[in-house]
Amino acid sequence: MISRHIQTLIAVTLAAIWGFGVYFEHNRGGLRFLDRIESTTIDIRTLARGKRVPPDLVTIVAIDDDVVKAQGVYPLPRIDLAKIVDAIARLEPKVIAIDLLLIDNGPPDADEALAKSLAARPSVIAAAAIFPEASQSVSSENDKGPLSRLPTAERFLLPLKKFTDHAKIGIANVATDQTGTPRSIPMLFRTPDMVELSFPLRVASLAVGKEPVIGPDRLTLGQRSVPTDVDHALPIAFYGPRRTIRTISAASVLAGDISPDDIRNRIVVLGAAVSGGGDFFSTPFDRLMPGVEVISTAISHLVAGDGPLRDQSVRMADGVVAVLLPAVLVGLLAWRRNAVGLIAAAAVVLVWIATNFLAFSSGIVLGAAVPIAAAAVPVALFGSLQLWSGRQRAQYFAARNELLEQFQAPAIQKWLARDPNFLAEPVRQDAAVVFIDLSGFTSLSEQLGPDDTRDLLKEFHALVDREAVACGGMITSFLGDGAMILFGLPAATADDAARAAECALRLCSSVGRWLVSPRLTSASQLGFKVGAHFGVIVASRLGGGSYHYITATGDTVNVASRLMEVAASHGAELAVSDELLHAAGRACALFKSGSLAGPEEARIRGRSGSLMIWLWRSRV
Repeated sequence: MISRHIQTLIAVTLAAIWGFGVYFEHNRGGLRFLDRIESTTIDIRTLARGKRVPPDLVTIVAIDDDVVKAQGVYPLPRIDLAKIVDAIARLEPKVIAIDLLLIDNGPPDADEALAKSLAARPSVIAAAAIFPEASQSVSSENDKGPLSRLPTAERFLLPLKKFTDHAKIGIANVATDQTGTPRSIPMLFRTPDMVELSFPLRVASLAVGKEPVIGPDRLTLGQRSVPTDVDHALPIAFYGPRRTIRTISAASVLAGDISPDDIRNRIVVLGAAVSGGGDFFSTPFDRLMPGVEVISTAISHLVAGDGPLRDQSVRMADGVVAVLLPAVLVGLLAWRRNAVGLIAAAAVVLVWIATNFLAFSSGIVLGAAVPIAAAAVPVALFGSLQLWSGRQRAQYFAARNELLEQFQAPAIQKWLARDPNFLAEPVRQDAAVVFIDLSGFTSLSEQLGPDDTRDLLKEFHALVDREAVACGGMITSFLGDGAMILFGLPAATADDAARAAECALRLCSSVGRWLVSPRLTSASQLGFKVGAHFGVIVASRLGGGSYHYITATGDTVNVASRLMEVAASHGAELAVSDELLHAAGRACALFKSGSLAGPEEARIRGRSGSLMIWLWRSRV
């Protein structure tokens, strides 16, 4: 049979292998359902972290319901856009970023006015990438270069040349997860023949005055190094609900009702936020957040360098956790297969949750879904096996306990379970001892044969056991056709003598009726005798190295046994010592029976001196 240590090692190893398999398969693009779980955990962590104050670098000029109501039309006429951009440019922003697709011709004078406004300050206008089947994850299978995994579009939808002559362009597409929430924004897009910067990266580059340097897992803007995720994507973390980033209405700009401090030397992003405009995304804080605020969040991350960290090193940490967490949990459950193991495993889970949240609050986005999937299955499977095994062991031990109950008193079992060293050292104490023995049994057994003799003894023993248990006594042993009953273990009580007296009386009555019952006509030559005494005993464990039993020894036990002879010699069923009746008190059952005679002096075999005894005889 495999040892417990080997079983534990196998379980821990299998749990670690499972965890690695989950991480590996998810890392290569499988187990996509985990992405939805991951999105949920990120939302929970974001809400638990709460709102953050964004860096005061960006102002959003929103084409919102107010400006549409004021102008009476949407989309805004090109001439109104020109007025808005011109008003912004006069206040000398660092960069003007227009998150609108200027792909259609407007009135010539309006287009000329807008182009002139764009030329007044460094500007970026949005382009769009067109993907086959609305997918943003298509790449060239034949291209194995460093840019092979970039989002590959069929083509770019570019602004009119009259505008691009005066402004730079950037791809404004936003990628979302399965829940519709933007978690990262690609910094580069490609078509079969060109690569273009994203809109946020183009704006940030123009703001710092440096072209970006793209590396495998980071990009550099001037003196700032910004970590990126796989495929050169920038992870984003929302600062709070909509309008957390400084936002003013385009209506205020047209009315001239704006503070120069809202514009001067800042990055100004002009974009749509009108109800029903369609450019909205779900975030942890808002069911609908304008796309211009999503873009502005990415710009803030790039310029301030405060975006979340989710690079290759973090993903490797996820792999380590995916392997170690299930192995540790299974190991703890196997180490202590009880409440201690469960508490230890729960503590590890709580530490992991706390560490994950603290890391998230510090800007490090450790994965949650993969470790959960890696740990849940092994723990559930191991727990189920442990539960099944525990039930099997419980049934086994219950059967063993039921079997042992037939050989040991229930009270002694409870004490031994509570204290395995119970009576390992002898104990002297007061106790009452009752002996009962059948007379004429030896000669009768020769006549009955072994089977009938066994049946007779089983009936007799069952009767004695019933009366002993009813009075709270403990049968220390059945001595063939007799028994010894002890009152005072596991612990001495004040009514031990009274209960012993009641037990002796009940035995006389029950055994007497049993011997004259019609079923025992063949046992008509049988009789019985009972002796009871009270005094000091020595309670201890006796036996050899492989077997122990609990019993009582001493003069009190010897006297109780000899009192059966006294009863027989006086033609009585019961002989009880004056010491027992004195300890039991005048209210004990024997005094109330009406058949007790005494006291009288009697000699005890093997003992010097005499003893005052009382005799009980049946009236039958």
